Amino acid sequence: MAHRVTGVLIFFFLFVHVLDTALVRVSPEAYDDTVAIYKTPLVNLMEYGLVAAILFHALNGLRVIAVDFWSKGARYQKQMLWTVLGVWIVLMAGAFYPVLQHTLRTLFGS
Repeated sequence: MAHRVTGVLIFFFLFVHVLDTALVRVSPEAYDDTVAIYKTPLVNLMEYGLVAAILFHALNGLRVIAVDFWSKGARYQKQMLWTVLGVWIVLMAGAFYPVLQHTLRTLFGS
């Protein structure tokens, strides 16, 4: 279920990204306003959520491939899921400061 949810979230992000990038041709001022909104702490937190969704979707996709194409995949799918979650948590912890440093500096000073 989480794999489908993250896939839909990524799709909507890509859809919005294409639309906001197209603004530069229609109205450069509107594009500049949109980019200014993207520099806010709330949007930066959403970016961290996007990183989480993409990373989980990618790691879980590898697990799904293993279940489908490895003869013993179905037998080990629960262990592989826990492995995916563990790797995801470690990588998300490592991404915390690099992704959120702008927001952390804005809220708490540099």
